[in-house]
Amino acid sequence: MNATQRALLPVYDHRPGTGPTLVFLHYWGGSARTWDLVVDRLTGRDMLTVDFRGWSRLRGMSGPCTLRRLAGDTLDVIAGTGVTDYVLVGHSMGGKVAQLVAATRPAGLRGIVLVASAPAEPAAEITPEYQESLSHAYDSDESVAGARDAVLTATGLPASIKSQIVTDSRAGAEAARTEWPLHGIAEDITGHTRLIDVPALLVAGEHDRVEPEQVLRDNLLPHLPGAGFTVISNTGHLIPLEAPADLADAIAAFAPATSTMSRRA
Repeated sequence: MNATQRALLPVYDHRPGTGPTLVFLHYWGGSARTWDLVVDRLTGRDMLTVDFRGWSRLRGMSGPCTLRRLAGDTLDVIAGTGVTDYVLVGHSMGGKVAQLVAATRPAGLRGIVLVASAPAEPAAEITPEYQESLSHAYDSDESVAGARDAVLTATGLPASIKSQIVTDSRAGAEAARTEWPLHGIAEDITGHTRLIDVPALLVAGEHDRVEPEQVLRDNLLPHLPGAGFTVISNTGHLIPLEAPADLADAIAAFAPATSTMSRRA
């Protein structure tokens, strides 16, 4: 791929290694570096971490920042980098994007790991009033810090990680910061999720207040028959930052290096 072709793609980081390639998709308010503590523990693996349109290094990339646009961007990165054997790992909003990508049944997809994922079927708590309130969660450094400490996390974090959460959340373009809470979070994609035909693993946080374990069991697991389900203890919603070692272990067990995962019948 030449420099011109790469310039047309969303920004990503590539760590070369053995496959299948792990393709990491971040949460609403995150960035490619949200996954640093996880990928650092998956030494020797081939990995791609992607910045979504409108976030972090792609703040200036034009919208819209809809779920389908983000899914299309993800497929473009995979195709543009020449990855032909891969597993999607999506966190929260990134998990919902990963479901849409997997629903297209792309060649080379071997499996999908959904980490504290937004469910295919929106929970009953996702009301217009909730959406409007959520759309202002990242309005200021103070509001981000409040959401981080009261809602997103359940464990103590180093000061550097706490600062990273604020910086990344505030780095989103207006279109990216509002598209998810006002539209994407309430979108029912069950018809797409039921088309997924590769092995799946759902990862929940024991104390997640955003996507609690029971919501994932009620609103996502029924649409992925045969999916594995694991709960990581002592963590909230930001599992990649709160429990990176446990998450890395779960990913490695589900998709070991040089594995030949097959599609479901």
